Amino acid sequence: MSDAQIFRPESAEQLLETMSWLVSEKMPVNLQGRGSKRLIGNPDRSATTLDLSAFTGISLYEPEELVMSAGAATPMAEINKALDQAHQMLAYDPPNFASLLGLADKESGSLGGMIATNLAGPRRIKAGSARDHFLGFQAVSGRGEAFKSGGRVVKNVTGYDLSKLMAGSWGTLGAMHQVTVKTLPRPEKSRTVLVQGVDADEARTIMSAALNSPNEVSAACWLPKSLAERSDVDIFRHLNNSCVALRVEGPGPSVQYRCKILRDRFKSEGKIEELHTSNSARFWREIRDVSPFAAKIDDRVIWKISVAPTAGPAILSQLSNLKNAEGFLDWAGGLVWLAVDAPKMGAESLVRDAVNRHGGHATLIRGPEKLRREISIFHPQPTPLAALSRRLKDNFDPFGLLNPNRMYPGT
Repeated sequence: MSDAQIFRPESAEQLLETMSWLVSEKMPVNLQGRGSKRLIGNPDRSATTLDLSAFTGISLYEPEELVMSAGAATPMAEINKALDQAHQMLAYDPPNFASLLGLADKESGSLGGMIATNLAGPRRIKAGSARDHFLGFQAVSGRGEAFKSGGRVVKNVTGYDLSKLMAGSWGTLGAMHQVTVKTLPRPEKSRTVLVQGVDADEARTIMSAALNSPNEVSAACWLPKSLAERSDVDIFRHLNNSCVALRVEGPGPSVQYRCKILRDRFKSEGKIEELHTSNSARFWREIRDVSPFAAKIDDRVIWKISVAPTAGPAILSQLSNLKNAEGFLDWAGGLVWLAVDAPKMGAESLVRDAVNRHGGHATLIRGPEKLRREISIFHPQPTPLAALSRRLKDNFDPFGLLNPNRMYPGT
């Protein structure tokens, strides 16, 4: 048998048997569903792969109960098709990084992958992340033991809420094969108010005021002129300016009324434009998927920086002198997307220093394999938190078999 091995269980029973054998052999494995996140994280892992791609299909969907259960490797395209037919959605705006990461399959994401990475798009400021919509799961631990948590309702309080723990664990605590999530009705209408010609600091003030108003803004971002011009939405090709974007969703008359209030409120800050339903949806997909940095000719390193919304503009300012640096703000300033031409060391020390000064964390989302071997992908944890993470890992995966080193050395 060659050093590279692939195990592909096709049932929960086979998964349990496979994991039990791997534990007996103390054999580390990479967990993989559809492979859409394989280019994120430390590439120094195991030569053995546990392929979970057989766990597909929606096993339960009750739109009236706002609940869906599916195999962890169920393609997001299949999930979205079912949701569209029922006029529902996953409220946390699951992003699609296929183009950003240069993947050939542009629909490669899976439901389990979204949960395991706890990713969320622009609506996070209103709806939370994947973790907040994760109701339950079935999995096999690194001990070779089957376990499950949660159920079909939000207020399921039986035992520990392990769902919150599994979300964002990047497959280091267990191999999930079935997940249950909360769904929500899709808004009837979506419009976006654009305020032009403002810098990042002015944008932060506008976004804060909009979110603290009674107008129920569901997304707020800022783009500099150079990135706004890259949008496929026609209006941006003629703006020739930076802009703040404020999304409003809901029943048609309500959306129209709230947009008018926002236009009147901020017309003194800059020229106002408005995107209606189809253009609004297209624009926010671009923000969700980080499309400004997804061009084939763009091979810059990409950092995802999460900070307090008040710190976003300062982070951008401090890192703006890096080679070919560009960035934009999402989550009303709480998320900084930064592209920088630094293939050797990724400007890691400068990025980490800037983030540590304000509090927050930075994750390398895109970078060459050599870079990902040499620097920390995820933000270094404080000593007490690192110790807690180590204890959790030891409880779920005492031999360090699941996605070894994916997030941090030794975990």
